[in-house]
Amino acid sequence: MLSRVSSQTSTDDIATTRVYRGGQLELENFPVVDVSDYLEQEGTTVWVDLCAPQASDLALVAEELGLHDLAIEDAVDRHQRPKLDRYKNHEFLNMYAVRLDVETGELLLTELAAFITPRALVTIRKDDGFDMSGVIARWDESADLTGYGVGFLLYGLIDVVVDGHFDTVQSLDEEIEKLEDLLFDDAPHDADVQRRSFELRKSLVLLRRVILPMREVVNTLMRRDMVVVTEAMIPYFQDVYDHVLRATEWTESLRDLVTTILETNLTIQGNRLNIISKKVTSWAAIIAVPTAITGFYGQNVPYPGFSTHTGFVTSTALMVVLSIVLYVTFRRKDWL
Repeated sequence: MLSRVSSQTSTDDIATTRVYRGGQLELENFPVVDVSDYLEQEGTTVWVDLCAPQASDLALVAEELGLHDLAIEDAVDRHQRPKLDRYKNHEFLNMYAVRLDVETGELLLTELAAFITPRALVTIRKDDGFDMSGVIARWDESADLTGYGVGFLLYGLIDVVVDGHFDTVQSLDEEIEKLEDLLFDDAPHDADVQRRSFELRKSLVLLRRVILPMREVVNTLMRRDMVVVTEAMIPYFQDVYDHVLRATEWTESLRDLVTTILETNLTIQGNRLNIISKKVTSWAAIIAVPTAITGFYGQNVPYPGFSTHTGFVTSTALMVVLSIVLYVTFRRKDWL
């Protein structure tokens, strides 16, 4: 009895709970040990949220709802892929909430799990990187749908997560637009463009791994044999599915765009190098003229104006005139 009380206290410290009856919110933040009591009552739907629980913390919830051991293990272990596993009396959902650190270009992930039963939804946050207040606000804004039970709660949860995916893709799009501005800036930013392109491409690859499996997850939830999602909730899940598709397609296009930016940056570097080489060659040609003249007049043989002031002035004027002629010619040909 003491161990059960201790377990209850530990679990309640990290748990948020709600119970709905007849489509209305009846009670919040009740002890987890009371979950089975509420589920025995007619017309009730229960939500339990646990943040960063250990296996021992989930033991009481598992006992109350009869959760499978493998699902419990997946809920505790990190780095599970987004998926929907089906068990005899419940389903296990795993997915990721994401956001972009604009300063570093790094994609920040928060792993979320959920146990889905006909009348209870248990959400597991593996760290505090995802704020459930947004989900609760979404539920409260659509209070007219609470009568649809767990299907409605699940819709609100997935909708907020997918909206986060969409917002992250949009943020990446904006950062890539800034990258394009750097690419065609008059001042070269080769190192910045390469570093930022690598950061954003890395985030896009990771985001694709998170978003792409969500198509299968949402599509499976809409199947007719999934009794949790009622017919009335299908259009709402269809809307979420559309958002998942759009986010996936947008991510794919941004990956191609980043690749194009990298290739364009290399092309611009090559063109800039050609221009620099052309200018250096042109200046070398201009400098070669006075070098040739002074070298020629450096012969130890008499020549017109040898050892006279007139010869020095003539050779200097010849160097200046020929250099100017070459400079004007190169400028007209856009070689300088």
